[in-house]
Amino acid sequence: MPSLSLDLLVCDARKGEPVLNPFQLILKDGELATVGLALVRAGIATGKDDPTLARKGCFGVFGKRKDWDSPIYPGDRLELYSALLIDPKSVRRKRANQNQDAKFQAAAAKRKARRL
Repeated sequence: MPSLSLDLLVCDARKGEPVLNPFQLILKDGELATVGLALVRAGIATGKDDPTLARKGCFGVFGKRKDWDSPIYPGDRLELYSALLIDPKSVRRKRANQNQDAKFQAAAAKRKARRL
């Protein structure tokens, strides 16, 4: 039974500072190299429905979010992402509101200066 091995890097950033570990994915005859298979063989997940990976977009390859069944190639860096601490939408909304407030204050100051 011939086997093929892929040399990968696993970057785990779920608990603070990213940790980079080399990993060798050994494929048995007829197995396809997928992100999910690499996660299982690396001991990170037990399967597709593993609760540690239940969050959407919590893993990827070279900064691109990938699905469980996405192919993986030799030399790829499999990354595990931490959860977002702040919602990016709310940050953008807050910044836009602050800019709008600044515009209103500038317009009010202009009107006040014209009256004087």
